[in-house]
Amino acid sequence: MKNALKQVLEMKNIFVVDDDINIGNMLEELLSREGYRVTRAYSGTEALLVLSSIRPDLVLLDLMLPGLDGKALLPRLNGIPVIVVSAKVGVEDKVDLLLGGAADYVTKPFDTKELLARIAVQLRNAAAAGAGMRLEYGDIVMDTGTHNVCVCEQAVRLTKTEYAILKLLLQNPSQVITKTLLLEKISEDTPDCMESSLRVHISNLRKKLRDIGGKDYIESVWGIGFKLY
Repeated sequence: MKNALKQVLEMKNIFVVDDDINIGNMLEELLSREGYRVTRAYSGTEALLVLSSIRPDLVLLDLMLPGLDGKALLPRLNGIPVIVVSAKVGVEDKVDLLLGGAADYVTKPFDTKELLARIAVQLRNAAAAGAGMRLEYGDIVMDTGTHNVCVCEQAVRLTKTEYAILKLLLQNPSQVITKTLLLEKISEDTPDCMESSLRVHISNLRKKLRDIGGKDYIESVWGIGFKLY
């Protein structure tokens, strides 16, 4: 059981954002054969919706998307390795995107072996950057390199906001974190989280942890904030 859980946690999730169904299908088949989990979106707006509930390990991003295009979406992917996959071949386009936060740039049409190699490099770099960052509190274990969370050795699926909240609490297990400080610290990862919605996110996170662990892990300190207990 533990080995099966470990294998699931180690599978990397690649988020393919491309409105071309044929290319998306090809990428999903290719990546699935290589052992990756694949999540897809067909527009920038849909991608933002998906990102509100998951945090992928890497994004393959097309530029010419309906609604919110890839260039506008890129800054919203802060902290996630992004490989731009586009038909645009201009040097200035590539430079602008790399300076704007993209980790790499692949021009369509592309060689699948080269793309897989570039994905492997970015995942290896991300793993090296986050290696050894393991946070624990009682039954809760968080790996900040892979963004995996377990309670009682069972994986917990958290939204990006829930993950950011739990990470801050785990980093300060003996302190009461005020609502103001919580919003300030998680703003880099979740800029859309507002004070009006914070309590809802806390409530959802508390329930997910309690459903597996059988007890409450987050305490509300009336008029101040929250802490682990």
